[in-house]
Amino acid sequence: MPRKHFRKYLPDHQAIRDHRHLRLFQPLLRHPNLWHLNRHSVAGGVAAGLFAGLIPGPLQMLSGAILAIVFRVNLPVAVVTTLYTNPFTWGPLIVAAYALGSLFTGETMAHAIPPEFDWGGGHWLNYLPELWAWFKELGLTYVIGSLALGLIFAALGYALVQAAWRLYILAYLRRRKRRTQASI
Repeated sequence: MPRKHFRKYLPDHQAIRDHRHLRLFQPLLRHPNLWHLNRHSVAGGVAAGLFAGLIPGPLQMLSGAILAIVFRVNLPVAVVTTLYTNPFTWGPLIVAAYALGSLFTGETMAHAIPPEFDWGGGHWLNYLPELWAWFKELGLTYVIGSLALGLIFAALGYALVQAAWRLYILAYLRRRKRRTQASI
């Protein structure tokens, strides 16, 4: 993959290790796979980010970073990959997770529609407690479905990155071979 292109956007790992707020975590941030761009580290980072992206609330990036540290995969890739969940994709993802969870819990598909979220447009400070109450109402069906969907996304993401990286390398080797044969 074009590593030089991505490296200019990634933070310097030494600067992150020496950051005054992150000094406490310096021993955890020493593993080279957390910062290197290789096929396995990037694929693992994508998988960690796809799984952590389905965690509700503002903990997605933190969860992606923790998973990257635990599994020793690329940390910036894991954190950035969590951004696939946004206000436009949350609705379909919640419905898909709830429907998938209903397959595991035995609920009928008629009950697979999540309860209606009614914030009422009041003060914005009331939004988070209402959202938390709504997630609690989704219950075990949503939690199981979200975990299953996260595992499916992580496995697919890992496999797709591995395959794409491999195809890119094969195409690069073919181009290099043609160039060397043409220059002879």
